[in-house]
Amino acid sequence: MDSSVEETVPETESVAFMKLALEQAKLALDSLEVPVGCVIVEDQKWQKNGLIREEVALKFSKCTLYVTCEPCIMCAAALSIIGIKEVYYGCANDKFGGCGSILSLHTNSSGKVTCSGISKRKEFKCTRGITASGAIDLLRSFYEQGNPNAPKPHRTPVQRV
Repeated sequence: MDSSVEETVPETESVAFMKLALEQAKLALDSLEVPVGCVIVEDQKWQKNGLIREEVALKFSKCTLYVTCEPCIMCAAALSIIGIKEVYYGCANDKFGGCGSILSLHTNSSGKVTCSGISKRKEFKCTRGITASGAIDLLRSFYEQGNPNAPKPHRTPVQRV
């Protein structure tokens, strides 16, 4: 785990926003989707949730993202490119985490990302572990019940002896 990710006792406000993210994750679970929820907060006000994608002109440099699971590598890179101010997340993403578990794309020590003329990433602060057990419980529930929306395998699995 990356030492540049803070692990602090969360403030009441952070917990309140993370509970809103958990509610979004629960809505996803109820819809048989992967239960990862997020909320975007600007000036201590909930601006949007992860289910609404209409507004792309948010001033992300003034926004904080609360998300139930550590952003994956691709999402962490995107957050860096758009200049998000801060990210709070619940549980770690030990397979694809981009904010300390696998890569640390929230810091400039990860190098530059260049894509279609975008050459500069911005660092953002990360704090992990807020309501992690609730996020883990939702993910566990989802994977225990099976994913009915998962694509059907195209080939027969190989049986190993």
